[in-house]
Amino acid sequence: MASTLSRVREVREVRRVRRQLPTSPWLFAAPGLLIIGAFILYPFVSTLVNAFTDRRTLIPGKFVGLANFRELLHDDMFWIGLRNSTLYVLGVVPALVILPLLLALLVQKNIPGITFFRSAFYTPVVASIVVVGLIWVWLLDERGLVNSLLETVGVGRIGFLSDQWLLLLSAMAVTVWKGLGYYMIIYLAALANVPRELHEAASVDGAGAVRRFLSVTVPAVRSTMVLVGALSSVAAFKVFSEVYLMAGPSGGPAGEDTTLVMLVQRTGTGLTGRVGYASAISVVVFVVTVALMLLVLRADRRDES
Repeated sequence: MASTLSRVREVREVRRVRRQLPTSPWLFAAPGLLIIGAFILYPFVSTLVNAFTDRRTLIPGKFVGLANFRELLHDDMFWIGLRNSTLYVLGVVPALVILPLLLALLVQKNIPGITFFRSAFYTPVVASIVVVGLIWVWLLDERGLVNSLLETVGVGRIGFLSDQWLLLLSAMAVTVWKGLGYYMIIYLAALANVPRELHEAASVDGAGAVRRFLSVTVPAVRSTMVLVGALSSVAAFKVFSEVYLMAGPSGGPAGEDTTLVMLVQRTGTGLTGRVGYASAISVVVFVVTVALMLLVLRADRRDES
């Protein structure tokens, strides 16, 4: 009798567990799914919907179809922002693909004091972008340290923050300087997996340091270079903080240094902000960033084939 009751209890327990299994994993995942839905999915869908309306900050707006996208084609500021964001990618990405790799090669050897240099190179990564931007503004200002040194040696003051192209180049330099340490860590992880025997074999064959770098190191970390290229491309095209801090809300002289994300912020904020038009620009930014990633991945696959 006791064994029968025990068997019945086991069967009931198994049935109870089976009833709970379909829902239990979702209960554990629910907090994360709620956060993703509230802060990623909902804003994304809302932006897509608003891109086809004339919504403003305090006005719901109505459906206008492709009117916002047609207006983009005739908006000079949109083309200026697209030009600057594209130039930013062309200027920043090659530097962030190559320079961190060279830096990782320098600090990968275990020699006394190398930990200090690794930490020093990584420090800009953990620093606030606002603090970094303000420091560089103070350095490059007309009366900043750099211009004071240039004037001392007889070169004269240079308008790093007043010239359209120099300001954009200065912002690129800040982005590269701040990102070097981050991508250096990624390359260090990749270099740790390169077999030492390959370098030793190349050395035996008479290959020098440059030849070993091109024939051994680069092929071994090529997939990591693709990853760095994809990440830095997306980040560079969506640049905001560096240019905003150095050029100001107006986007530099006559707004000539405005990027697309700065244009989104300027157009869609405020009591009279054109939320629908800013959402249309955001959709363009999203499409271009996805296209950049697909181009990088496709180029990588073509090289492999």
